[in-house]
Amino acid sequence: MTQKVALITGSSRGIGKATALRLAEAGYDIVINYARSKKGALETAEQVEALGRKAFIIKANVGDVDKIKDMFAQIDQEFGRLDVFVNNAASGVQRPVMELEESHWDWTLNINSKALLFCAQEAAKLMERNGGGKIVSISSLGSIRYLENYTVVGVSKAALEALTRYLAVELAPKNIVVNAVSGGAVDTEALKHFPNREELLQEAKEKTPAGRMVEIDDMVNCVMFLLSEESSMIRGQTIIIDGGISLLV
Repeated sequence: MTQKVALITGSSRGIGKATALRLAEAGYDIVINYARSKKGALETAEQVEALGRKAFIIKANVGDVDKIKDMFAQIDQEFGRLDVFVNNAASGVQRPVMELEESHWDWTLNINSKALLFCAQEAAKLMERNGGGKIVSISSLGSIRYLENYTVVGVSKAALEALTRYLAVELAPKNIVVNAVSGGAVDTEALKHFPNREELLQEAKEKTPAGRMVEIDDMVNCVMFLLSEESSMIRGQTIIIDGGISLLV
């Protein structure tokens, strides 16, 4: 079996869904992962199949290592291979520092950081069977600069970016390329959970040097580049897609 397979976590909506569809257009069969939005996952699957590719849906909370292992066992059973893993699923509690509780920390770090480590371990086992693969994670500017109410999410994304560097070095002998893409404010479903959403969007529109906000396609374009052969010498990097707004310090 030579048909290439891509797993995109959190692919029932937003950047994950758009990435899944772009990969389907590029000829990949798609593993759609979701935790809550079954309707969205089914819609993604329908669109993938309309593009002539196979869609395989798996419900799994990637913050749970047992669920991760079960997800990859299902992928192995269904396809027997994995070529691309896009670590997109994210969650998090957005509150000021003094209002954060241990459960907020654990929930956010498990889904946004721990998931990458244990998904990458399982992905690498499947990828090395077929000579290698590509892993790309989705991060955000809160990993390197202050964003209001974003403490625990920002810390989790900083951990994701650090882990990207370690994975890039240690998985290189298996011919697995690992990178991340960090976005500025993108008006996705996830942004609706930000208490200061309108303020963030307004700032992005007014201040971004490029003259417009980052859009989902801008993020997906970079992901697709990092998944291509043209980027094979980019390793362990986090590429910022923000129209230049993070340069304004």
